Formats: sequence, C-alpha cells, structure tokens
Amino acid sequence: MALPDNLIAEFDELVKNYPEGKQGKRSGLIPALHRCQEDLGGWITPEIMEDLAAYFDLEPAEVYGVASFYPMFRLTPPGKNVIKVCHNISCDLVGAREVLAKAKELTGAEVHGTSADGKFTLEVVECQGCCATAPMIDLNDEYHENLTLEELERLIGECQ
Repeated sequence: MALPDNLIAEFDELVKNYPEGKQGKRSGLIPALHRCQEDLGGWITPEIMEDLAAYFDLEPAEVYGVASFYPMFRLTPPGKNVIKVCHNISCDLVGAREVLAKAKELTGAEVHGTSADGKFTLEVVECQGCCATAPMIDLNDEYHENLTLEELERLIGECQ
C-alpha cells in the first residue's frame, strides 16, 4: 500500500467511529477520499483508489464508483487555481451566470475543466451557504462574496 503512514493512522482512527465489520469499515470511504484528495495532489488517482480499496476491503471498481459519483472528488489533476462558482438559486438570481461566463472568458477553462495552460480549473457547485452575500465564488478554498465582475477580473488577474 502506497498511502502515507499518517493517512493510514487517520483512517485507523476514523473506522473506529463506525460499527465493527466490513460494512462499518466501508463507511469511512468518503472521508478517506476527502483526506486523500486534500493531501495527495488535489485529485484521486487510480493508485489511490487501489490503495483505498485494499484498506477498506473493497474492489477498486467500488471505490471508483463512489469517487466518480460525487462531484466533490476530482479524477483528473486540477489546475493551479480552482474556481468554484456557486449556481444555486440565490447566487443565480443575482448574477452567478454572468460570473461563470466571465470566469470562462478570463481563464479559458470550460466548466469542470482546466485551462490549456494548467492555471485554472473551473467548477460549478451547489449552495456554499452565502445566500445573503451572493453571488460568490470559492477561489482556492477562500470565499469571495458580493462578487462583482470587476472583482472577479481582479482576483483572476492576481492568479495569473
């Protein structure tokens, strides 16, 4: 298994929170996928899926099924900067579509894709809990609320 010892130790603690046995241990898969994505390059590689399958007594196809089902897991490497545009109703009503179109224009990235230069990954996400301060984006895990197109242009320019 190629998973780092620190993650194995975390997973050992994690599975203690679930009922004993194979089914209980499997319950830790989603939090483990999150931790792997956070610590191991920002995406879930085939090797990570194989290692998680071995740890959780699953087939690699079962891990792939979970990782590919949930949009928060990336199966390809992200760009250097990740822009998540909230498109839920509050953001949509006050300009999320325009924010998304401007982000596409400024970065050259398509939705759920990465720009040709590898600098930007653009994602559309569900509600981020900023309904009163919409529209918003999450840029590299930092929220930017009450967003204007001018502010978006400035933020993206700083990432260039």
